[in-house]
Amino acid sequence: MDRLSISDIISKIEAGACFEAVSSDYSLTIKIEDYVPYACAAVHDGHQFRKELWDNCMHTEYERWYEEDPETKNMVQSHPIVIAGCDSRFEYDLNRAPDDAVFVTAWGKQLWKAPLSEAMKTKSLEKHANFYKVVHALIATLESKFGFCTVYDMHSYNWKRWDREVPTWNLGTSNLDNERFGNVIELWRQSLSEIKFPNGIKSTSLINDTFQGNGYFLKYITQNFKNTLVLATEIAKVYGDEYEQIIFPEVVKAVEKELITRIPKHAEKVYKTFS
Repeated sequence: MDRLSISDIISKIEAGACFEAVSSDYSLTIKIEDYVPYACAAVHDGHQFRKELWDNCMHTEYERWYEEDPETKNMVQSHPIVIAGCDSRFEYDLNRAPDDAVFVTAWGKQLWKAPLSEAMKTKSLEKHANFYKVVHALIATLESKFGFCTVYDMHSYNWKRWDREVPTWNLGTSNLDNERFGNVIELWRQSLSEIKFPNGIKSTSLINDTFQGNGYFLKYITQNFKNTLVLATEIAKVYGDEYEQIIFPEVVKAVEKELITRIPKHAEKVYKTFS
C-alpha cells in the first residue's frame, strides 16, 4: 500500500492504474486490483478521531464505536475495488451532506463541550470533500469503461436497540429508481437472505424496514451518475455484541466468504441487464 495525495489517487484512477493506497492525510483507503463494473464501499468503517478533538468531545470512545460500522471494510476487502473511510463519523460523517457532516449533537446528546471553531470544522470538511472527489473520479471512470456499474454501499446497524424483530439485512432504496432497478434490487435482497451464518444466526433480508437509504453517499452518486446503481446494504450487528464492544471474527469471516461469490455474481447480472 502506498501513501498518496488526493490528486495522485485521482490521477491513477483516471489513468486506469491498479494500486492500493491510503490518502496522505490518512482519511481514506482505496484499492483497485482490477477495473470491473462494480465497487464496494465502507464509508462508516473508520474509527480514527483526531487528537485535538479529544478533550472537547463529550461522547466516550465506546459511544463513538457504537454508532460506527466496524468491520464493514473487512467484509468486502477481497473484492477488486474497495474504498473506505478511516475517520470516525463523529469527526465528519461521509454519509451526510457537507452542511450536516460535522455534528453538533449526536444521537440526542450534545457532542462538544464548546462549539467547534470554523478552523476545526474546515479541517474536517476538507477531508469530506476529498473523499467525494475520489468517489467522483472512480465512478466516472467505471461508467466510462463499462457504461454501467454497481456500488455495494456496506453499513451495519445496532439491532438490539429496536423494540421489535428486525432483519439481519436491510436494503435502503427510497432514493433509487425502483421502477428501473426493482428486479435487480430484489435479486440482491434474495441473495442476502440465503447467506449462511455460524452460531445459529439466522439470515433475513428486507427492503426499507429499518433504514430507507437516505445517505448522502447514495444520493451523491445517484444524482451525479445516471448509470450507476448504489445498493445501501445494512447488516445488523449480529457479528458482534454492540453492548459489550466485542467483535465475533468468525462471523465477520463468514460474511466475507459469502460475499466473495455473491457480490460479483449479482454485479454480473446487473451489468448484463443495463449495459
